[in-house]
Amino acid sequence: MKRSTLSRGALPVAVVLSFALAACGGGDDAGTATDGATGAAGGASSDAAPAGGDLSGQLTGAGASSQQAAVQAWAAGFNGVEPGVTVNYDPIGSGGGRELFLGGGSDFAGSDAFLDDEELALVGDVCASEDIVELPLYVSPVAVIFNLEGVDSVNMPPAVIAGVFAETITTWDDPAIAEANPDVELPSTPITPVHRSDDSGTTENFTSYLETVAGDVWTYGEVETWPGDLTGEAGAQTQGVVQAVTAGDGYVGYADASQAGDLGTVAVGVGEEFVPFSPEAAAAIVDASPRVEGRSETSLAIELARDTTEAGTYPIVLVSYHIACADYEDDEKAELVKSYLSYVASEEGQQIAADNAGSAPISDTVRTDVQAAIDSIQ
Repeated sequence: MKRSTLSRGALPVAVVLSFALAACGGGDDAGTATDGATGAAGGASSDAAPAGGDLSGQLTGAGASSQQAAVQAWAAGFNGVEPGVTVNYDPIGSGGGRELFLGGGSDFAGSDAFLDDEELALVGDVCASEDIVELPLYVSPVAVIFNLEGVDSVNMPPAVIAGVFAETITTWDDPAIAEANPDVELPSTPITPVHRSDDSGTTENFTSYLETVAGDVWTYGEVETWPGDLTGEAGAQTQGVVQAVTAGDGYVGYADASQAGDLGTVAVGVGEEFVPFSPEAAAAIVDASPRVEGRSETSLAIELARDTTEAGTYPIVLVSYHIACADYEDDEKAELVKSYLSYVASEEGQQIAADNAGSAPISDTVRTDVQAAIDSIQ
């Protein structure tokens, strides 16, 4: 089974956050903290953060690093609702976050990929049951970013993107790129692809797209670790990729779109049009994608429809999950997790993330399903 898996000024953080700068183990791009707004009573409103203030304690999470701005905003907002709760989050990457959670080292994980079958088998070792909660609460486009003097945007059909990263298209004036950009003066500058050096959910999402839409060009499959026989440059976590692309003329990479900054970006071929990334286009593909079959009712893992031809959809999207136990041994911990997750899922929480991290707020339909899963935590 395959797993599917933008940073602006953050709010002041009144909660304790632990941001590790180095990747640890299997890292990814989406550092995710969750929050809650239900308080001890449970059920949160889907329209706003519910009233709280009665809880106290500490939550520990770890995982994907690309959500750092969202984590800061959620933590600050949740602290305003539940000032007695401290949230610690370490953005060690998706793989590291899942590993820590399944080893009993955290209360929740942030991950750009849902648990695979091998990981699901470990849930019973850390939770009070074998049921898991997987909630798609951070949705963001993955931008194909580039640094090319005098060029801010280019169109690329799927096979061209695959060829660039498979290193079969090696100069910016290659006919395949020029054909899609008749009005752009493209130089003969060599293309230098930049990839993640760590195990990454963003890499997994990006290569899932490449395999789905251009498997005859990208023959390496959907991978969390970049293929070793490809050259190019490598950067640790999202920040490392962005720094590498920024440093070299002709460089191209992939990163959470919130961190694209002033770099050039690719409009992706979808059907008969080229679609630039946007939160709205990213959210559209999530709503059009089916749930993964054979999982528990509290798992909202989805199979992204990356090969869609529907107008206005952006297919290279990162869906980052909050992963928690459906059943905790400790009642107080369960209430903290429910409250925190409810805040993140609320309309207020999603808008805070959109304002501070450029993510795409989940739809009301998705929010209803998410809140039902959160309410079942015990």
